[in-house]
Amino acid sequence: MREFSPADARHMRRALQLARRGRGHTAPNPMVGAVVVRDGAVVGEGWHRAYGGPHAEVRALAAPGGAARGATVYVTLEPCNHHGKTPPCTDALLAADVARVVVAVADPFPAAAGGAARLRAAGVRVDLGLLEADARELNAPFLHAALGAGRPWVTLKLALSLDGALADHTHGPGWLTGPAARLAVHRMRAEADAVAVGIGTALADDPALTVRGARAPRVPPLRVVFDRTLRLPTGSRLARTAREVPVAVVTEPAPDPARAAALEALGVRVVPAPGLAAGLGALRREHGVRALLVEGGAGLAGALWGAGLVDRLVIFQAPVVLGADALRPFTGVSGLRAATAPRLLPVARRAVGADLQTVYAVHPAPAAGTHPRTGTSPGAAEGACSPD
Repeated sequence: MREFSPADARHMRRALQLARRGRGHTAPNPMVGAVVVRDGAVVGEGWHRAYGGPHAEVRALAAPGGAARGATVYVTLEPCNHHGKTPPCTDALLAADVARVVVAVADPFPAAAGGAARLRAAGVRVDLGLLEADARELNAPFLHAALGAGRPWVTLKLALSLDGALADHTHGPGWLTGPAARLAVHRMRAEADAVAVGIGTALADDPALTVRGARAPRVPPLRVVFDRTLRLPTGSRLARTAREVPVAVVTEPAPDPARAAALEALGVRVVPAPGLAAGLGALRREHGVRALLVEGGAGLAGALWGAGLVDRLVIFQAPVVLGADALRPFTGVSGLRAATAPRLLPVARRAVGADLQTVYAVHPAPAAGTHPRTGTSPGAAEGACSPD
């Protein structure tokens, strides 16, 4: 196994930090960061800022000019080796005459992969696998899609009290968490391709599901309602604004024609599907959704969890207790035993104002090779450099 130095790790952590600056603006491409180091000093930094724009390596190499000769470049994803919207990053690295490239994770897309092999063939030392788990986590939705998954990468977000409740005994709308946590949720929306709720939440809260307060994403996320019997009112905020920011309603295979027509007349996309898994597949296949953020409510959360369709669970825990008659999630999930229930791995935890945010990995972040849950090959995925 390749040995990496503390300095290697420090520079790769910086590259990952830079990559995160592209959140909400690179999709459907991945977030990538790069750092150029020569004689122990950082001489260039860059990240993929926006879809269709220069890639991280090109931006990082632009600053040092000739100073990159003989340097080491740290990059969070294997440099691409094909022409998409931009030329191959391997061309830029070879032209700069760098001596070494350290890569966090291999590119899973066949057309874009091969950069490492080409660099090695040209005499450049390439070391792969530094902070790979962090890089996979950063671009989990991209990797999930690139490896041929037939549904979006699903993140379930829940705001809970200390005793695990979603809402008080009235089951009505109201904030559990504080302003800082709510802003964090809007940032999560900005990073997703779609934001979803169940029809119960849509009826009770009449939400807008738009990004507010956070940096606006390149493309506003699709707003999705899982609504088996098409109960979404035509007067709801979602329906009334469907032509401004797209709305999709996932419903039963043969929805009521009059209700479907009324919603479609407002610009709502009606998505018939025989069940949750099929609905997720339709969102991926027909609407290009790779990353889906699910915000509630209790019924949808329980159904997704029970079907094994949640990849990341994000809990915002508020410092309040709501008691035994409060509304709780996962009420439809039963039969689990404390001794045998799966133990989730926390991949991040931080204080957000007075609240605590914890991110749990339900499924592993995707890795190169056959997809662990679909068994499909990556051949039909889009490219890392440019999904033309």
